[in-house]
Amino acid sequence: MKKSHKKPIDKISDFLEVIKRTHTGHRDDPRVLERIKEHYHKEYVIKPEDIPESYYDNQKRLAREQGHGDIEITDETKEQLSEVIINDQNSTLDNWVNYLSSPDSDSYPMWAKYWAFNNMLKLSTFDKEKHAFGKRDKGTVAPFPDLNREALAYVVDAIVKKAGNEEIPDIENNPEFKKLLEGSNFGKLYAYAIEKVTPTEENELLNTEGRWIKYPQKSDHMPLVESLQGHGTGWCTAGESTAKIQLEGGDFYVYYSNDKQGKPTIPRVAIRMSDSKIGEVRGIAKEQNLDPYIGEVVKSKLKEFPDGAKYEKKERDMKKLTEIDKKKAKGEELTKDDLTFLYQLDSRIEGFGYGEDPRTEEITKGRKIKADLSSITGYLEEEISIGTEKEAMCEGIKFHYGGLRLYKIESINRLKFIERISGSLSLDGLESAKDLKLPKIIGRGLSLRGLRFAEGLELPEKIGEHLDLSSLKSAEGLKLPEAVGTSLDLSSLKSAEGLRLPEAVGGNLYLSNLLSAEGLKLPEAVGGSLDLRSLESAEGLELPETVGGNLNLNDLQSAEGLKLPEAVGGSLDLRSLESAEGLELPETVGGNLNLSSLESAEGLKLTETINGDIYLSSLQSAEGLKLPEAVGGNLYLSNLLSAEGLKLPKTVGGNLNLSSLQSSEGLKLPETAGGYIFLDQIPYNEGKELRKKYPNLKIV
Repeated sequence: MKKSHKKPIDKISDFLEVIKRTHTGHRDDPRVLERIKEHYHKEYVIKPEDIPESYYDNQKRLAREQGHGDIEITDETKEQLSEVIINDQNSTLDNWVNYLSSPDSDSYPMWAKYWAFNNMLKLSTFDKEKHAFGKRDKGTVAPFPDLNREALAYVVDAIVKKAGNEEIPDIENNPEFKKLLEGSNFGKLYAYAIEKVTPTEENELLNTEGRWIKYPQKSDHMPLVESLQGHGTGWCTAGESTAKIQLEGGDFYVYYSNDKQGKPTIPRVAIRMSDSKIGEVRGIAKEQNLDPYIGEVVKSKLKEFPDGAKYEKKERDMKKLTEIDKKKAKGEELTKDDLTFLYQLDSRIEGFGYGEDPRTEEITKGRKIKADLSSITGYLEEEISIGTEKEAMCEGIKFHYGGLRLYKIESINRLKFIERISGSLSLDGLESAKDLKLPKIIGRGLSLRGLRFAEGLELPEKIGEHLDLSSLKSAEGLKLPEAVGTSLDLSSLKSAEGLRLPEAVGGNLYLSNLLSAEGLKLPEAVGGSLDLRSLESAEGLELPETVGGNLNLNDLQSAEGLKLPEAVGGSLDLRSLESAEGLELPETVGGNLNLSSLESAEGLKLTETINGDIYLSSLQSAEGLKLPEAVGGNLYLSNLLSAEGLKLPKTVGGNLNLSSLQSSEGLKLPETAGGYIFLDQIPYNEGKELRKKYPNLKIV
């Protein structure tokens, strides 16, 4: 075997780069993240056989103390208890994976993320009396530690500054933290940070009088950071690095309610802008949802923003949930409408946080769920099953509350008796639809990813969320529902013959293997991404008026006959286009614009607003090139040989790559650039002059 001559530091760097690519390089495809999470579940979540007997003994003790007498823990009970333990560990582990893989944590170096995540995996529950986390082993039944974004930001900021030999503000006045920092023990540092960020007292939340403060884009981030620290918001913006990066991306609004002295100092709501669009709205309740008292303040503010309407459902849902919560507190009866909403039978309850609002579980806890569902749906209680496959497969069940993942043929055969499922139905092992009878209504998603042909397939009248037919080779005999709530995956179809798509797809539409647009009639609107990456010609292609996510036309060779949507909410990928002839780009591209094979800018009229990167890496001349005044991300002009005729944007949010430019003659650089400006080939003296002329830019 050939021996590696790489230095240890290089090996570590390579390893971290692999971690970065696998965890953050596929954000447009949620399936990749799901596979990553499945790996972590298998590796770190407790196995049923490792649950110690002492845990079950403790359950007996608790039952006795609660007045249930001496109970027996049967094998079936153990199975149910172990399922709860495993699900809790899965979900709490997912919180960390979701956050550390998301753009919200991009301000953290990859080594710091790896350090935090790896050490978090060794922690058990937090002991408030000991002010410390317990140690996790293979028999630990507790969930993984809660993710407190503010505490994590506090720790990571400090450890990054320590590693870079930077000054840590006020460290000399904090000997306890200084000592902990010397040991670099994540568990101890995180425990300290959690206790430092103390939550706001409940009685202070009742008062919603206060004011909004705007922190302008690219302004000093420290006033924002200082206003948040010590208030326990849970916002990662309390970390200096994150606040700085977020302010580089757009304005930041915080609503401060009045404290006991009548001064607006208590942060309640944050609105982060991504350029001119709302990036996120966060509250200070659990999972960064809005607290129950602040809804009207937020509703009034959102009217000021052009895209505030998309938050209306979330605001309505939070208001409705608050009303129901108050009813419960007063002991009032809940109406059928309340219960339908609470059990999320028509749609999910959406909030402003990362996870589900905990009040839904708090309100339903202790209720007779089957009785509630019976009153809503009209099914008898004995016709309703909850949660488990075993109960759902019982004779007489017509409505299943929850999701089902079925593999056994006898279970699949029993589906014909079930009329409605509130959650998702997964039949991934099914290869034929022969004799398959599906429920009429599926509240969430339907996965039939093993099905290759639609013969005999009769789909439900309503699918609330995603429909996965990713292995389907032909659309012959396929009759799709009129609407699919989120994503529709038909990524194995090579021909649109016989394909009649729904009028609306709320999420992503995957047609990534389609070779021709002949016979293809797309929905008028696609709420998420539209993947047509294998199309080489636009002949016969009529795209939707709007695409909310990415539009992938990676293999398109010519723009002839191509009419793009007026707006693309995500990225637009036209990486194979060699000529701009006939190309009319959307007015707005929310993400990246990839024209990396374009050899000439002749006839190219770029979009005025591009919030992500622009790839023009094959252009050798700037003739005819008119760039936008601002580019939100990186600008790649890496093959450009001369600056003649080049007018660069005033602002570039990321890097500017001019690495093939031979001379700085005629070159006028942007006023601001968030990243580096690569001018590898220009003479040394010219580079020196440019650095002197543009001291605020990072020229390399």
